[in-house]
Order: sequence, then C-alpha cells, then structure tokens
Amino acid sequence: MRVSSSISAMPAIPQYVSIIKNEDSSANKWEKTSVSTQQAVAAFKEDASSIKTPEQLLKNYKALKVVLGAYGMSSAINETAVLQKLMTQDPTSSKSLAQTSGNSSWKAFANAFSDWSTSPLSSADTVQSITQSYLTNSYEDSLQTETPGLGDALYFTRTATTDMTLANVMSDPKLLKVAEVVSGFDTTQFGALDYDQQVRLLGSKLDMSKLSTTKGIQQFAQQYLAMLQIHPTKTTTPASMLTLYGGDGSTNGILSLFTGSSSSDSSSSLYSALF
Repeated sequence: MRVSSSISAMPAIPQYVSIIKNEDSSANKWEKTSVSTQQAVAAFKEDASSIKTPEQLLKNYKALKVVLGAYGMSSAINETAVLQKLMTQDPTSSKSLAQTSGNSSWKAFANAFSDWSTSPLSSADTVQSITQSYLTNSYEDSLQTETPGLGDALYFTRTATTDMTLANVMSDPKLLKVAEVVSGFDTTQFGALDYDQQVRLLGSKLDMSKLSTTKGIQQFAQQYLAMLQIHPTKTTTPASMLTLYGGDGSTNGILSLFTGSSSSDSSSSLYSALF
C-alpha cells in the first residue's frame, strides 16, 4: 500500500530489521516489480561491452544512467564537464576534481573510470557489480519515497565502516544526513553552515566509538529512524538567514546549535538512552 504521509503500511524500524538480513535478495525481488529498472539494466548489459571511451559512455544515456546510479551520482547525469574530468584526470592527483571535491562518490567513480587503456566495462564481473549497485541504490530510493528515512538508514548500514572517521562521514551526503539527525541537528540549518563550522559542531556531538562495530552501526541507523518519527526531516522551504539565527522567534535557530537549547537535543538524549 502506498500512502502520502510519513507512516507507511509497516513502521520503518521493523522494515529495516527485516531488510538488512539480506538486502541484495530484497532488492532483486523488488526489481521484478519495477519494469523501468528491468529495462535500464537490460539496456546497460547489452551496450556495456561496446563502450570503449569516456565520450561513448557520456553519449549513451541509458548506460550512463545505470553507471551513475550505481555510484549514487544520478543527479550528475547532465553535468558533462564534471563527468569528463572525473573520467580523464588522475584521481590520485591533489589537483584532480575527484580529490578537490571531497566527495566520496566522485572519488570512487573516478577511481573506477579514469583508466580507459582497457574499458572499465569490458569485465563481466564489473558489469555485474555495477548492475547490482544500481539495483540496490534504486531499491533504496524507492523505499525512501515510500517510507522517508528508510532508504538512507539502509545506505548508512551498508556503507558505514567500523573504522571510518569524521572526515569519511563529512564526505558522503547521505552518511552526513543520518549523523546530523542522530546528533540532534536540523539538516536544513546545519547545511547552511560552512564546512569548518559543520566539522566543529558535528565533531563535538558525534561519538564515533558507537560506530566501531556492525551492531553499533545498525543501532545508529535505527536511532535515526526513531528520531525521524519524533522530528521528521524538513524538506520544503529552505531556512532563511533570519530563521537560521532565531530571528523569527523560533527556539531552533543556529544559535541553539551552540547553546544546546533546541528540542532536537532532548530527543537525541531520549533515544540515546533507549539505544
């Protein structure tokens, strides 16, 4: 059943617990219900072996859609100049776009597609890996629409590592969003801060030791889902400068991030106790 509110046919946490047992299996079952996904995968597999250069990949919209979807870069499909640089520059160079961007998805894509001496799509194993990643990301996007937060929680669980650092979290928008919510920040207001401010604030709130085990990562993802039930993430009107600094009379402006007076902090404390 599809509903428009934040409450779906089954609560987010039970869905999450069921899916993480074998997400690949769940994604493969979901593919059978999505004709558009089946068509995208079929078209990619048919054309993959014939793509020998970055230019050919950029001109093949259907294949490019699957490749970018596999790396969580679907929004960049029309950014030809960006993609060209990622596929032609040395990703290990400090001056490359992959390095200067600080974006983990861009780095992963550049590492995989910057060497065309042999096409990155010439290997059947690589094509299958890309296909599965595309399918999993598409499945999570679908779940995110159906049950807000669920797709992000699943992404966090499979992407977060027990040895990751604050810098790793900051380089991945989805990981960062989950960390922001669990740490008690409003994602819209937090996103308006500059990078150094974000690092300082999140570093003071986020206890990385809680993510040092697989169980800890799963509990963190569940805490994120629980927090969303109390304070759903705002996705409508961006915060103005007035509201960011509490000038609208709200108690949840950016100043509350420094004072700890926001209602989100109390919720964070509550769920920290629960988990």
